[in-house]
Amino acid sequence: MRIQALPAELSVLLLASRPQYLGASVAPVLVGSALGYALVGSFNLGLFVLAVLAIMALHAGANVTNDYFDSQSHNDWVNEHPTPFSGGRQFIQKVILSPRATLLAGLAYLGVGAALGLVIVALSRSTFILGVGLVGVLGAYFYTADPIRLGYRGVGEIVIGFLFGILPVYASYFLQTRSIDLLPLLPAVIVAILIFLVILINEFPDLPADRQVNKRTMIVAFGIPPCIVVYRATLAATYVAAGAMLLHGATFFGGLFYLLTLPLGIFAMRTANAEDLTTPGLYRANQLTILLHNVGSIALAAGLLLPALVS
Repeated sequence: MRIQALPAELSVLLLASRPQYLGASVAPVLVGSALGYALVGSFNLGLFVLAVLAIMALHAGANVTNDYFDSQSHNDWVNEHPTPFSGGRQFIQKVILSPRATLLAGLAYLGVGAALGLVIVALSRSTFILGVGLVGVLGAYFYTADPIRLGYRGVGEIVIGFLFGILPVYASYFLQTRSIDLLPLLPAVIVAILIFLVILINEFPDLPADRQVNKRTMIVAFGIPPCIVVYRATLAATYVAAGAMLLHGATFFGGLFYLLTLPLGIFAMRTANAEDLTTPGLYRANQLTILLHNVGSIALAAGLLLPALVS
């Protein structure tokens, strides 16, 4: 049976969302759900699937609306060296999508994410989940949208760590356990730092363009050498957090499995140097940081899930 290709318009709208990176938003849901299942011994598959789809839709909406508003600020227009990891999708600049179509596509993705979130709220009957969903939708939109423009005001990297780390880990944990406690905190912090590092490392190639339009990323605000120190210190902090997870039986294997990624973490720290990060076309640090986020999150989830699988 032959599978029909997507219509060209739908293919463009899908590609505009940068689907190859949407898995990053699934990571915190995996981690929180794994810990929740291990703790209570039961798993709500329906809520898990809805949570995955909702956060992926919000992530897609954030990516596409980001391209629209970065075009409006001329950020993506003045970027002379867009990379596979930064500088936007460039569909507006290449006249593949009009600005209006880009904005409408982004809003549609956000609308899908919000609708799925409302289904989760209806099923869980939780004001906590409602609050998390509201923060997620607003954060995704106002990351680059006027008048708030979080990504332009020196807090974008921290906001992303919160929206794609702390909040979804806790929300997915709550959906499985119906409780809010300190147990998910260290895994959530690790996932938050990993996505923070992905955003931070991808801002280095955009420094000249961001500086021109006064987009105050951490690199623009503090410069390259201090941000390399921040990168290495926060990455090291994830291993300290993993070590602390060894002190609690429920998180022991999660911490242990994450510690196994230490060689990859050291390699990432070594490639995060001024020469590599300022050389056009050299993306080892970006690739390794994304790989570490993916591998580290899977290792965390697998370790947290292990006690439930062997009991």
